Amino acid sequence: MADAGAPEYLPPAHGFLGLEPAEAGPPESAGAIVIPFGLERSVSYGRGTAGGPAAILAASRQVELFDEELWCEAFRQYGIATLAEPSIPCVVTEALDALEATVQQVAAAGRLPLVLGGEHSITAAAVRPFARQHADLVILHFDAHADLRDGYDGEPYSHAAALRRCLDWPHVSLVSLGIRSISAAEIGFLDANRHRIHLHWARERGSWQLDDVLAPLAGRPVYLTVDVDVFDSSLMPATGTPEPGGLCWDDVLPAIRRAAASGTIVGADITELAPRDGLHACDFLAARLAYKILNYALATPRGR
Repeated sequence: MADAGAPEYLPPAHGFLGLEPAEAGPPESAGAIVIPFGLERSVSYGRGTAGGPAAILAASRQVELFDEELWCEAFRQYGIATLAEPSIPCVVTEALDALEATVQQVAAAGRLPLVLGGEHSITAAAVRPFARQHADLVILHFDAHADLRDGYDGEPYSHAAALRRCLDWPHVSLVSLGIRSISAAEIGFLDANRHRIHLHWARERGSWQLDDVLAPLAGRPVYLTVDVDVFDSSLMPATGTPEPGGLCWDDVLPAIRRAAASGTIVGADITELAPRDGLHACDFLAARLAYKILNYALATPRGR
């Protein structure tokens, strides 16, 4: 694992939510650390994920600070700081080692890391510190694709193998929601690991009972990963492999809120936003999602 070195923070006005310095407070005391990491090395269809973090940060400056669901300006309860995006190594394994070191540093300080990708391969690195720390880690995964291939196009750390690489840790389990695309090669691995992979198809979401779907998370540390192509392609066309038949905002948010109440979210990422000119609604969706994840994980609702 590479040495992350001393953290370099963005000025609050340039960071997530575009806060005033007086609102942000000292970055060293922030409970949530946003980590931009626009890795784009193994994408296999549409491109542009390298620009995802910058687009999310820019859009976040338009997100209202008041969370109408929690009835407060939730960030004030925990504090947010944003790291400067590093120079990302060209070799995928070296890039992932660098990200792992950064996430490890944040987690070791007792802060919640939220990584903004970049392609989905980043999850394999971001989850490592938590897999080492927790014998009962569970990953909550929102995606159109199962990502259980054992590599793709000769790259074992491909975005198409993101969750397979996470499951190289034999004690880690997985709950996947919104899946609607899987290869025949992945089915064998899925069938052999039914004891730790709980996959829920998007086409069945009308019959989901969240208490049952999220039961494996109860009382456990949870790493949350959201590939934005989990959303229907009519809602999220700005991604490398948009898929029809996906989830809507009101499918995803209640599940994340329930997950935060059932288990403990220890880390998270949002991946695969590929910004498109004129589609700023997609950037805003990802930014609002990032704020909601942090709020569910770290804030306490206030009475109305």
